[in-house]
Order: sequence, then C-alpha cells, then structure tokens
Amino acid sequence: IVPKMQEGGRLFYIGAGTSGRLGVVDASEIPPTFGAPPEWVVGIIAGGDRAIRNPVENAEDSETQAWSDLKIWQIDSRDTVIGIAASGTTPYVVHGLRKCQEQGIATGCITCNPGAPLLAEADFPILAVVGPEFLTGSSRMKAGTAQKLILNMISTSVMIQLGRVLDNKMVDMQLSNHKLVDRGAKMVVQATGLEYEAAKYLLLRFGSVRGALQAFGGG
Repeated sequence: IVPKMQEGGRLFYIGAGTSGRLGVVDASEIPPTFGAPPEWVVGIIAGGDRAIRNPVENAEDSETQAWSDLKIWQIDSRDTVIGIAASGTTPYVVHGLRKCQEQGIATGCITCNPGAPLLAEADFPILAVVGPEFLTGSSRMKAGTAQKLILNMISTSVMIQLGRVLDNKMVDMQLSNHKLVDRGAKMVVQATGLEYEAAKYLLLRFGSVRGALQAFGGG
C-alpha cells in the first residue's frame, strides 16, 4: 500500500453491513488522527451512506455495484482495494475484488471464514479465525472485533510509514476541540521546553503540532 500511496494512490475499503461500516469508521478516523486528506483512505459500503445507519435491501447481493461505486472515484492501478467480509462470500465484495484484479488493481481482504471464495480474489488475503460467534450468525461480535483490530493495524502502520507521525505522537492531528488543543500544546511543551501558554500560542498560530515544532526549530 505504502509505495502506491507515495505515487499518489489511495486505499479503498469495500464491504456490506457490519463489515462495510467498519471500513467507513476506519477511513473516517484518518483525517482527524493523522491530518491526512479524506481521499487518502476511502470507505465504501454497499447501499451507500444510507446503509451506515439502516440496512439497504439486497445491496450486498449485487455483483456489479462495487465496481460502479469504485469507478466514481476514478480508481486506477495506483490504488489498493481491501474487501471486508466476515463470511468471505458477500457478492458485493467478492465480485468487486474480482473486477479490480481484472483491471490490474492490487487487492487485499479481511475475512474470518477459512476457505471462503473471497480469499482467492485477493492478492494479499488476511484470514482471522475467531471460531463460532456468541450469537450464531452475528458477525458484528467476534468477527467484527477482529476486523476492526486489523483495519486499525493496516491504516495506522500505513500512516506511520507515510510520515504522518513523529516518534509515536499525532503531530498532524486536527485541533477540533479543547481536549486536542490541550494535548497538542503539551506535546509542544515536551518537545521544546516552552511554557504551556507559549506552546499553545505556537500551536494555534501554525495549526498543528508539526507546524509549531517546525516554527520553533526555525527560530
């Protein structure tokens, strides 16, 4: 993923139901956490944004809609598409990845079902065997938790390698509330030795911890 994104590529998640929502959640956390543009990581759910809150009938059964949804983004060979499906059988995801492979687009998947057809459609398959669910058929539980952990690992490691952190600090996070401004100011204090108010002034003036540190380092 990283070399492709360094060339201008993007990371797409596609999924239906719980799996689709998990992809949307992970993608939506990238801008506030890492200050990255929202188009760097994109979550697409079968049935569109309405399906984030309410199920859309038959959306996951379409064999063509995933590719149509991806084409809206003018997807190309620089991009990477990860299909998320606990069962590994969801037509929306399986056929979406298959079409990506036909077009020379790198694919990955996250599934919890050994031998699932989705595994064969991914260049980089990830299988998380979690065993039977506590509630039969309710994949939002064990499978959903495993998928969320894996998505966190993927997106966080990608952002680290793309330089969106300094040491283990979120130096590009969006300063969207008082808590994050306070956290950012304390990072600047720790890195520079400035008094808190001076650090906060720099932070707010330059809009990020990284900007404040660069300004301080530049004199």
